[in-house]
Amino acid sequence: MTDTTPATSAEHGAGAAVETDDQEQPDPQRWRVLGVSLVVGFMVLLDVTIVNVAVPSMRSGLDAAPGAIQWVVSGYALAFGLTLVTGGRLGDAYGRRRLMVIGLLGFVASSAAAGLAPDATWLVVARLVQGASAGLLTPQNSGLIQTLFRGRERGVAFGTFGLVVSVSSALGPVLGGLIIAIAGTEDGWRWIFLVNVPIGLVLLVPILRLVPGRDPSAGTGRVHLDLLGAVLLGATVLSVLIPVVNVEGGTVTLLPLLVLVPVFAVAFVRWEHHVVRRGGAPLLDVSLLRRTPGYASGVTIGALYFTGFTGVFLVLSVFLQEGRGLTALQAGLLLCPFAIGSAVAAPIAGRMVDRVGRVLTVGALVVMLGALVVLALVAPAGLPLWLALSVPLLVAGVGGGAVVSPNMTLSLADVPTRMGGAAGGALQTGQRIGAAIGAAVTMTAYQVAIERLDDPDQALRWGIGTSVALLLAALAAAVWSWRAEPHPGAEASPASSSR
Repeated sequence: MTDTTPATSAEHGAGAAVETDDQEQPDPQRWRVLGVSLVVGFMVLLDVTIVNVAVPSMRSGLDAAPGAIQWVVSGYALAFGLTLVTGGRLGDAYGRRRLMVIGLLGFVASSAAAGLAPDATWLVVARLVQGASAGLLTPQNSGLIQTLFRGRERGVAFGTFGLVVSVSSALGPVLGGLIIAIAGTEDGWRWIFLVNVPIGLVLLVPILRLVPGRDPSAGTGRVHLDLLGAVLLGATVLSVLIPVVNVEGGTVTLLPLLVLVPVFAVAFVRWEHHVVRRGGAPLLDVSLLRRTPGYASGVTIGALYFTGFTGVFLVLSVFLQEGRGLTALQAGLLLCPFAIGSAVAAPIAGRMVDRVGRVLTVGALVVMLGALVVLALVAPAGLPLWLALSVPLLVAGVGGGAVVSPNMTLSLADVPTRMGGAAGGALQTGQRIGAAIGAAVTMTAYQVAIERLDDPDQALRWGIGTSVALLLAALAAAVWSWRAEPHPGAEASPASSSR
């Protein structure tokens, strides 16, 4: 619990927004501000998947068990997700610029610590701090879009943000493989983290010059952070991750921890209700979920989509290197068609969503699921790898790119701008926690299949099949939302709501 301080005139510098909920005049610097924030967002989201191609070299370089390295992947996404709502709340209260500076400094410092890690334990701790810092940075993106953009421009801005989310995830393996190829297999994984240091320091300059400071309308009272809510949510997710990751390492004795998942989940929901009743600021605003059209379903769809989608790149990266003997760069390049498909589809989908509505998400998920089923069938079938992977991944990328940006636009369209940071943080919390669980579950399915069948091709089918099952849940949620919510009409559209 921290006292805010009155904002100074300097804090509302050149990039300060000149509009409130009821004002029409847009900020003339809004597109520059968006550009800076999206570059930062690209960097932190890239770190979700850039380590995937480095998993084999980290295992050998640190002489670490598979379970320990799995925490390097899932721990980042977990810490990322658990700090997103808190980061959004702090950004709403103290200003986007201040939180971006603090988060970026933490991200730079923890990236340096990860790159210099002497052992796996050090690396896991550094990744947890890095993920928490990313959680302070990322919700400022959606908060800035909510504040600076209106009407159709907001859909375009969210479409661009969705493009960054999709492409950064897809380009991670490519850039990771390139860095390892340049720096060498022994220490190349270290430069995956160290490269963030100079980039982050350079980005501090435009953040300080362009990003808006604290909004005077936020008041000067106290900011009540729902720390117990964060602990309960973290305990819920850890009760899933710990036994799943240990199964990958060959240990089943921790599986009984799964019975704690509903216990912590119920305790979390009850506590959030209690915080709302007493007039506090919950980690997950129950009233926002209940009263804001499209928000609850959007959170659910986003969480389930990232649960199913994230593990695909991890499994393919390990399969291509350990199962087929390719280099990290070769593996990354083979995954590149997904990024191309996402880059094409995301901005188009962002412009279409106000006319088409939720059915766009349904169709995109169907396309992605079909492509993954084809991938599971043809990748191990004796075809050249570039042919077996390129077409299905390109089509899957088109589907994936048309999921993220429309879902964000539809989910946040009716959220008041004063709650934009916290609402965007809650939406992305589901995405990041879904990514942590999905990476652990999908990779565990692949590793268990390898141990039992000693056949990388069959193990790949197990891994992709697990992702398909998880994505089917996202499709079911999208269909339910499409049927339950009003379809956009000529007079009003989700993306054009202005509050």
